[in-house]
Amino acid sequence: MSKIDDRLAELGLTLPEAAAPVAAYVAVVETGGLAHVSGQLPFVDGKLVTGRLGEDVSIEAGTEAAQACGVMILAQLKAALGSLDRVERIVKLGGFVNSTGDFTDQPKVINGASELMVAVFGDAGKHARSAVGVPVLPLGAAVEVDAIVAVRPA
Repeated sequence: MSKIDDRLAELGLTLPEAAAPVAAYVAVVETGGLAHVSGQLPFVDGKLVTGRLGEDVSIEAGTEAAQACGVMILAQLKAALGSLDRVERIVKLGGFVNSTGDFTDQPKVINGASELMVAVFGDAGKHARSAVGVPVLPLGAAVEVDAIVAVRPA
């Protein structure tokens, strides 16, 4: 097992199978020392977390959904890179929160993904980030997160 696999086990996390793209794109593009991970949706216990923050999804459930997006980002990276030990640094996360017009806690929600990256990669998991509210996401998802990751050569 790799160092990061050991860390995931310590955290009690098991990576799911990387989800297949649902449209005309690829999950990960590696170029110029960076891996660009397409937006990942939140699956908790095999079920897509849907709904809108500020309406029918609590901040706690939204945070859990953002963490689930982070777990899928890790699964996509492992599938594309062969090992998460190739991750040099999480550079940036982009967080999208399906939310009402008056909901303003998008940063708290996306902390679910951000805190996961720090828990897994330590200081290398600290990253730049955006957290924005949107009126709708694909399949009615509550949250979507994408990533830019610095990677070591294979």
